[in-house]
Amino acid sequence: MAERETEHRRIVVETPTTRREVVQTDAVHHHPDRSGISGAALAAIVVGVIALATLIILFVMNQQQTANETAATQQQPSTTIVQQPAAQQPPVIIEQQAPATQPPVIINNPAAGGSAPATGNGDAVVQVAVDKRLSEDATFSGLGITATVLDGKVTLTGIVQNQALKAQVERAIRNIKGVKVVDNQISVG
Repeated sequence: MAERETEHRRIVVETPTTRREVVQTDAVHHHPDRSGISGAALAAIVVGVIALATLIILFVMNQQQTANETAATQQQPSTTIVQQPAAQQPPVIIEQQAPATQPPVIINNPAAGGSAPATGNGDAVVQVAVDKRLSEDATFSGLGITATVLDGKVTLTGIVQNQALKAQVERAIRNIKGVKVVDNQISVG
């Protein structure tokens, strides 16, 4: 309910010929329904409510993202890695001439019934035989075993299912003509 006050003012009007007094009455209304909160305080409250709402929304979104990530990691199927055999190439042999200050090296070829040399073409022959055995044997062809030949030494790498299969691959390679040593680095997985 509005409060009403009357405000009286006395005004003197002077002219060159007369002087008179006028009383002016004004009615002033006061509204008690205004709570007395200033505009600045109201603005501060509004900003605070908006900030609080923003924090709550961010918190909820973070909780949802965490729940989604947890569910995704629990539902991911296990990944199986299959190693494909690399294309085998024989080792590259680079021949360099000896400096002029050293005497030339003389190589005697072995007699017709002698053994084949372990380097150069001998390694290439062994490499071809090893690759052929690994690719043509039905037991070994799908395993992805890699073999490298150097000076008659065959290094085997790859992954097989059990120890017996690892030993079987090694025995098959050891029986190839020209193989001196087998370095079996095959993993059992």
